[in-house]
Amino acid sequence: MSADVVITIVCGLAILLGTIGVVVPVLPGLLLSWAGVLAWAVFVADGWLRWVVVAMVTALALGATTAKYLWPGRRLKSSGVPNSTLLLGVALGAVGFFVIPFVGLPLGFVLGVWLAEWARLGDRARAWPSTREALRATGIAMLIELCAAFLIAIVWLGGLFAA
Repeated sequence: MSADVVITIVCGLAILLGTIGVVVPVLPGLLLSWAGVLAWAVFVADGWLRWVVVAMVTALALGATTAKYLWPGRRLKSSGVPNSTLLLGVALGAVGFFVIPFVGLPLGFVLGVWLAEWARLGDRARAWPSTREALRATGIAMLIELCAAFLIAIVWLGGLFAA
């Protein structure tokens, strides 16, 4: 087996792990997928097509990263969730990331939103609408990133077979 084939397989595994990393928040999903494509372009591929693939993948990764923070955040703000609630959600999400591997980040975020809304509104039942919106926002962010990871893999495969 040639070195190019081995590097291509390793790059494909990095892209696959990046896609899995979107769902399992321990791995840096899009960054890992993007790095796999970049490594393929630098070490294996020849010609100008490789840089077109890298440019397309970079645009996808940057666009998805921007959208995953802006779109759900706007949705939460439009539903009346204040910034202080989001801040506590982010803080508990960060703590949860280290306390409970794999699921701690989204779980901590949702718990933080619920606790902040409970404290703000004074009633557990009235805190649930904001918490549901936080769950939707988390799901939308994950879906955006997952779609981008799939598109990165598709663009890379197209470049791989076209090269």
